[in-house]
Amino acid sequence: MLSFKTVNIITGVAFIILLATHYFYGIPLWPYILLAFISLFITMFGSGLIQWNYHIKSFHSNKSISKNQVAITFDDGPNANFTPKILALLKQHNAKATFFCVGKHIEDHPELFKRIIEQGHTVGNHTYSHAPNFGFFKTTKVVSELQHTNTIVKNATGLTMLLFRPAFGVTNPRIKKAIKIIGLQSIGWNIRSLDTTSRDSKKILNRITKNITKGDVILLHDTSIKSVSVLEQLLLFLQQHKIESVTIDSLFNIKPYA
Repeated sequence: MLSFKTVNIITGVAFIILLATHYFYGIPLWPYILLAFISLFITMFGSGLIQWNYHIKSFHSNKSISKNQVAITFDDGPNANFTPKILALLKQHNAKATFFCVGKHIEDHPELFKRIIEQGHTVGNHTYSHAPNFGFFKTTKVVSELQHTNTIVKNATGLTMLLFRPAFGVTNPRIKKAIKIIGLQSIGWNIRSLDTTSRDSKKILNRITKNITKGDVILLHDTSIKSVSVLEQLLLFLQQHKIESVTIDSLFNIKPYA
């Protein structure tokens, strides 16, 4: 898969070739415009598609795992209305999951956040504000958001989180620098449920289960009753197919906390 560094090198070499060609033979302006457009197009897609590892190497799935396990992950909580329902279902089915939590929501619901950990689930950093324009934040602002969330969790639980999921799955050089400064590992997914879209629960469940195999990482959100309904059916499906739901750190054999 192409990376930001590789694309920059290819673009630079192509630009030099164009300059040399122009010097000896003369060429119109459009090849330069086309080159710039292609480079920008690839970078835009790479920044928005975390699975490309375009800017940051993230863990998306572990197909080398020997056990029949997957990791269910939840973004954007904790949510007072829906996270308790999620936890109840997970407990009922003896399943473990990973919750990538937003700092301001942890502040609003500290006891609920602690309950997630107490029930054996893993928690990770999902920024402080989850702002729609997070991908445009300067490095210092990204660092501030991530450190603030980690500090909130440290003060509440004594844990220093090491796992991070970018808001909206967007990555860029500034986010890359920020997580290197703080020492976070980016976690992606390879099954995106699209449970925040207008799709009904049946279509979402089918999207998750139609090609599911061991080592998959499933993206859900603990922010709606539809996601609760999908989880209930998903856990029954996993049970029927003897697939175990485990935490991200267990799936990849990595440390979730410092």
